[in-house]
Amino acid sequence: MTATKNTDLTRDLSEGIASGRFAVGTLLPTEFELCEQYGLSRYAVRKALDQLQALGLISRRKNVGTRVEAMRPQAGFTQSIATVEELARFGAEHVRTVQSVHEVVTDLALARQLGCPGGTRWLHIACLRMEGGQQARPICWLDLYIDPAYADLGELVRNAPETLASSLIEERYGRRIARIQQDIEAVLVPRERSESLGTDAGAPALQITRHYLDVADQVFEISVSLHPADRFKFSMELSRTRD
Repeated sequence: MTATKNTDLTRDLSEGIASGRFAVGTLLPTEFELCEQYGLSRYAVRKALDQLQALGLISRRKNVGTRVEAMRPQAGFTQSIATVEELARFGAEHVRTVQSVHEVVTDLALARQLGCPGGTRWLHIACLRMEGGQQARPICWLDLYIDPAYADLGELVRNAPETLASSLIEERYGRRIARIQQDIEAVLVPRERSESLGTDAGAPALQITRHYLDVADQVFEISVSLHPADRFKFSMELSRTRD
């Protein structure tokens, strides 16, 4: 297998640990061996190992090596998303369970939260995203606000829990994502979401709001995901421009 990104290596190694291919207590291949096997730079390999260490799956000691410590993350997961394709992959790995589907008209509070005019109509799809399948614990509460012209999307979302709603819109209606605007803020879990998420009301959380825009720069979907603090860490890499 040849991987081109450290996220691919992180995924392959974590799957190998979970399956027992890399047993708890044993050492992973050396950085040099991983570079050779996956065709990656040493920097990319180290980034992948950093993510596994942050999840509690491995430990690294000088003159000893990289030791497998656990088959599953201690809590939550780390997600690095840099492209629309990586966002789609995230959706495939953390499936939705739809809680409700109905049309809403934004009042001033909701309009302020979504960044749209008051009185805007949306198809509202409320979901839970699950960690590792339909029966696992939820990693977030997800509210989707979609152009009401796509009224039949609710059933499509129910029947394809691993596919992003934006991808379903692209496939069915040909309305393609040109760009996504994303805002991340620290919030507290509201009481009405605490039971569904299995956490305390008022617990710290991370809220991610994404605006999906088409080639005409029109918003056709807004997603708001609420992640309890112990189940999500967003990873982002910054590079200096080359002048």
